Amino acid sequence: MSLDRFCLSHELINRMLQTAMSKGGDFADIFGEFSKFNTLTMEEGILKSAGHTIEKGVGVRVVKGEKTGYAYTENLEDQSFVDIARTAAAIAGDRGSDESYRMTAKQHPDYYLVTDPTTDADLDHKIQWINKANDYARAYSDKVTKVVISLKDEVRSLMMADSRGQLVFDEQPLMVFNISVIAQDGAERQKAQSGGGGRVGFSFLTEARVKEWAESAAREALLLLEARQAPAGMLPVILAPGDSGILLHEAIGHPLEADFNRKGTSAYSGRMGEMVADPQCTIIDDGTVPNERGSINVDDELNSSSKTTLIENGRLVSYMYDEMSARYFERESSGNGRRESYRYQPKPRMRTTYMLDGKYDQEEIIKSTKKGIYCKTFKGGQVDISNGNFIFIPSEAYLVEDGKIAFPIKNLSLIGNGPDVLSKVNMVGSDFRMSAGIWTCGKGQNVPVGVGLPTVKISEMTVGGQQT
Repeated sequence: MSLDRFCLSHELINRMLQTAMSKGGDFADIFGEFSKFNTLTMEEGILKSAGHTIEKGVGVRVVKGEKTGYAYTENLEDQSFVDIARTAAAIAGDRGSDESYRMTAKQHPDYYLVTDPTTDADLDHKIQWINKANDYARAYSDKVTKVVISLKDEVRSLMMADSRGQLVFDEQPLMVFNISVIAQDGAERQKAQSGGGGRVGFSFLTEARVKEWAESAAREALLLLEARQAPAGMLPVILAPGDSGILLHEAIGHPLEADFNRKGTSAYSGRMGEMVADPQCTIIDDGTVPNERGSINVDDELNSSSKTTLIENGRLVSYMYDEMSARYFERESSGNGRRESYRYQPKPRMRTTYMLDGKYDQEEIIKSTKKGIYCKTFKGGQVDISNGNFIFIPSEAYLVEDGKIAFPIKNLSLIGNGPDVLSKVNMVGSDFRMSAGIWTCGKGQNVPVGVGLPTVKISEMTVGGQQT
């Protein structure tokens, strides 16, 4: 990759940084992007939409203490680049220096080396996989009444330079295949979905995977047709391995992002070094998992990706730091500065957040439960960062009775508090699994993330249901 792709040169980068630092900023960086996005959607066996988008732009940021100036342009001409650097510099307001910036290319590991990006795949081949998924879902049962399938892929080519003299290039592939199924029995209709992806190539799509996703979505939709109403009250909750990690992401991950803690608005503010969870809990945020959806080679502030332990044996040992938060806490950046695109400034964001294995077998965990809830997949949820309170909506869940999974349940929610739930973890399984690579996190801007979890039992949690 070369600077030509971004309509830049070493001389122009030097001029932009000189302009950006001309008012006395603490540091400045340049973020250039050239990205290609493709989408295909099939509904009712008909290809309903196909899209192809190219985005090009450059942003400049200047930081002075707690103040940030940011400007971007999609007009890729020399004067526009200098103009946005001058606009961003205005936040500082002092007199800077005339220092010249000599760029040194920074090397980094590649955690998603892909030789066959899906953006380069032939359109007919993509449609063939969509048709196969549609056929598998419909063949599963005559109660399947609607199938919607989408294939989204992208490649983001990035260039970053900063006033430390660093220059970085990165190319980030991404693909997600999603299948949504509606099943109907009389007046009763239920919806479920499945899929997978990550920073993978087109060869990731195989007959076995597509069949598994299609049948999984159909199976869950049919299961919900027969599901009973969920009980309500304080009950033990067992989280299945894999996608249940979304609860960890929302309820614990977001409150451990350093910007909330820098502002004192997180339930974990000022608690560094304290026991905040059961000693069985070790929680990691990792940008280095090969081909995982949330992995990054470098963050969007030119810092190398890392594997960061957040909670170790129940003790809070780190937040997720971007550059500004790291400077405030006098720590090194953990490589968590991320942004959706050149239009945005970076923030502390998760990458792939997961809990390490424990010592219990899943069967042992279920057998230990007289009456409780087993949650396999989730629709999503939300959390109040300031106090850690959350609500989550399981999509596939079961009642556990007398140490056995009894029957599927529906129309339930999990209500709790992140720090409280971590203290009530009483069994952690030895069956860790990553999620399917489908999650996107919104925090004012969207970024791809990963989650993972072994089976985890929480001694009690508020279950919102309809049975008494």
